Amino acid sequence: MKSDDGSIFDEPTGEYPVTGTNDPRVTITGAETASDLVDDAPEFDPATLLPHWTDAPTGQVPIVVARESAQNDDPWSAIPAPAWREGEADWVAHEDQFDASILAGEEKVDDARPWEFVLPHDQAEEEVTVDAPRPALLRAQRTRHRVSSNPLAGRAVRQSSSSSVSSATATGVLLAILVFAFFLAGPVALTILIVAALGFASAEAFAGFRSVGAHPATILGIVAVLTLGIAVYNKGLVVLGAVTVLLVVLGFIWYMSAERRIDVLDGLGATIFVYVWVGVLGCYGVLLIAPHTYANRHGMAYLFGALVLTICNDAGALFIGRWIGRRPLNALSPNKTVEGLIGGTLVTFLAGAAVLPLVSPWTVTHGLEAALALSIVVPLGDLFESMVKRTLGLKDLGRLLPGHGGLLDRLDGLLFALPTMYYLLHILKLS
Repeated sequence: MKSDDGSIFDEPTGEYPVTGTNDPRVTITGAETASDLVDDAPEFDPATLLPHWTDAPTGQVPIVVARESAQNDDPWSAIPAPAWREGEADWVAHEDQFDASILAGEEKVDDARPWEFVLPHDQAEEEVTVDAPRPALLRAQRTRHRVSSNPLAGRAVRQSSSSSVSSATATGVLLAILVFAFFLAGPVALTILIVAALGFASAEAFAGFRSVGAHPATILGIVAVLTLGIAVYNKGLVVLGAVTVLLVVLGFIWYMSAERRIDVLDGLGATIFVYVWVGVLGCYGVLLIAPHTYANRHGMAYLFGALVLTICNDAGALFIGRWIGRRPLNALSPNKTVEGLIGGTLVTFLAGAAVLPLVSPWTVTHGLEAALALSIVVPLGDLFESMVKRTLGLKDLGRLLPGHGGLLDRLDGLLFALPTMYYLLHILKLS
């Protein structure tokens, strides 16, 4: 290769010349020796350097945690960058974050999640005692006898004093004569009889509930029944709400001031149940004969019709059922039969067509309509009382009437017949 002046020289080989033939070192032009770099290097903190690989292990494991990143316009800045945790300040600053050291327990839990861990037994008890649990509410002791899964099993079939048909018939005849005598005495005397009968019937029901361990407010319930009967005679059904509200409020005060804790729902529930069953349904008998309900004392005739149809239905079902009854009517009352129900219905229709028209303002048509309605509700009232007795485990709710049991055992169907008759009269526009 020639230069501008015509001299010839070889092409460059890329090798630097050696300073001497006897010097084994290779010298690079423009480079500095390592010793010069060490002398000029800044000083490093030995604590920040990693230990030499020949040093003994310290057992410390550095943990990479997430630090809070500065907010800027970059959308990727929301993702925290890993940081090196070294000093005590790093541990304090991130003490609320997840600490991977909790996973290095002595016992491995197979189903443990990264955010859950199991405390030792002693430590767990200590943690529980820090926040004392809320004290358990003291529940009033339920005083009613416990029943089996089938509350009707073995009920209402218990042995009681035997009664013959003759004694039951004699008692029924005497009772009918007494009632019709009060009919002749007038509405005031008949009202007194009805209110007194409702009071005795409610007392029998309360006694039945007390026999199984319940604590109804007996005195308060009887007073409410009597008050309702008297108030309905004077003011009508408008007083029903007021008497009921007073019973609930006074019942609450009654149990609130009790000497010992009892089941309020059980006691107050039994009180209101008897009040509605006997007092509210029975007050319709007083309402029928109240002077402001019907003119010309027609209410006496309507109450007489309800009473006659109820007696005929009960008597027909009893005698025909004993005579040809074979198929039980319902498990609630094993002694009642389908044949007795049909026989009671036929006797009721016969009374509605032949007996009621003898009393003004009854007619044959209205008598049959009333017989149809009462032949349905009277057996229901009888079955309802049987259900209550079976639930309480009683054969009869009382022994006031020989051959019949208690007074409520005779009024069960009539309690359903009285409101039915009252509203039927309005439907038929006989008021």
